[in-house]
Amino acid sequence: MFDSGKVRLNRLFNTSGKCLDVAVDHGIFNEHSFLSGLESMPKVISQLIEAGPDAIQMNYGQSDVLQNTPGKNKPALVMRLDAGNPYNEATHKVMFNMLQDENNPILAALRMDAACVICNLLLLDGEPDMHRQTIRNIGLVRTECDKVGMPLMIEPLVMQRNDVHGGYQSYDNKELMVALVRQARELGADIIKADPTDNPEDYQEVIEVARCPVLVRGGGKADLKSVFEKSYAFLQQGAKGLVYGRNIYQHPDPISVTRALMAMIHDDATPEEAWNIYQGRGGS
Repeated sequence: MFDSGKVRLNRLFNTSGKCLDVAVDHGIFNEHSFLSGLESMPKVISQLIEAGPDAIQMNYGQSDVLQNTPGKNKPALVMRLDAGNPYNEATHKVMFNMLQDENNPILAALRMDAACVICNLLLLDGEPDMHRQTIRNIGLVRTECDKVGMPLMIEPLVMQRNDVHGGYQSYDNKELMVALVRQARELGADIIKADPTDNPEDYQEVIEVARCPVLVRGGGKADLKSVFEKSYAFLQQGAKGLVYGRNIYQHPDPISVTRALMAMIHDDATPEEAWNIYQGRGGS
């Protein structure tokens, strides 16, 4: 029997069964600090197509840059369906995370030939209504995904107030995160994009409760050698790939960073080997 969901997952995951998804969907959250490196989407997408990750995560209003590029050898499209204000530097009187289109939430993804869609599952300290909103969003999306065989990636995020910089930030609370990842699976996730744990060995618990492919969320920009070391540790724990944004698109050489990460994911390159690939001393 033809399974359109499996067909789309085959476009997303390499023959290794793993995936590097480069996230450039940050503009939808209306946070200026996210836009450094994303000023010219045609330039960014051109570089990423050359680098060759498995997927690029985008929003409807920018996805034409990828999908209108001629040629068959380009990354799969992962389309974000929701927008909100939890990432802003200041908290708001009303916090929200809503679907761009509640009436037909995946129509835009179908129009743009996406291989997968993604939306948030948020647990913010002191904002229970945000959690309720995201559960409702997932329910609406899951129903439409089932009708057409569209894979659903859920991004569960535990966030707390940032007393120094303002706003909210994700933080490591293993118990809360494991429970939220489990809830994402209970709500019907086909793929889960989950925060890393402070101790990589704890990620086994995340992977166990997910019972579907888990991709590690990158978060803020960090030292590249540290990024390689941490990525390797989580991949060794059984993660099926990475969803990185700022550590790629805010780097001066996103092509080399992407190729190094691809080698780690698909060829089991060590952090040292990835560093050599990044510096042009190894790999293709």
